Amino acid sequence: MFYRPADGHGLPHNPFNAIVSPRPIGWISSRGADGVDNLAPYSFFNAVAYTPPQVMFSSSGTKVDRDGKDSLANIRETGVFCVNIVEYAMRDAMNATSGSHAAHVDEFEFAGIDKAECDQIACARVANAPASLECRLTQIVKLEGDESTAIFGEVVGVHMRDDCLVDGVFDVTRFQPLARLGYRDYAIVKEVFSLTRPDDKA
Repeated sequence: MFYRPADGHGLPHNPFNAIVSPRPIGWISSRGADGVDNLAPYSFFNAVAYTPPQVMFSSSGTKVDRDGKDSLANIRETGVFCVNIVEYAMRDAMNATSGSHAAHVDEFEFAGIDKAECDQIACARVANAPASLECRLTQIVKLEGDESTAIFGEVVGVHMRDDCLVDGVFDVTRFQPLARLGYRDYAIVKEVFSLTRPDDKA
């Protein structure tokens, strides 16, 4: 099969998200200038640079996404946000925060999620997340399409849960990160393997 996105795919559901998968989930916490905390998951999320460490996530206006609009508005106001890593055990809590909520609703409280204060920025984080990345906004980029926006941030603080560190290595099998597939599908990481690069030194 071949199709041009501009012409439509002719399938019951758009296959794009299923093709580009699995994708890590950025559980983005932010705080408005009014002090209200917001928490929403984004599957268009990834790390984009090592030095300094940087991440990005994007929000699209093609769906009813009140939280996405709140996240973007909060980050514009404060210039900071936090990325919380989602483990399999928190799948239901994460899903609860994906709904459309009014701007005055604190999703931490709505979903019964314990929060903690960040160290380097004025923002809440998911207290029991396997890891959280405190970020300062570097740029907001308007993308092609219906209100699509990419938000970039520099990581200025890193939290790692102690039980996820094994012999000095952050071990994802300890918490089984949740990944987004297409449609309503998700996956978890249970096994890992290593490959030696051709240029690696012995």
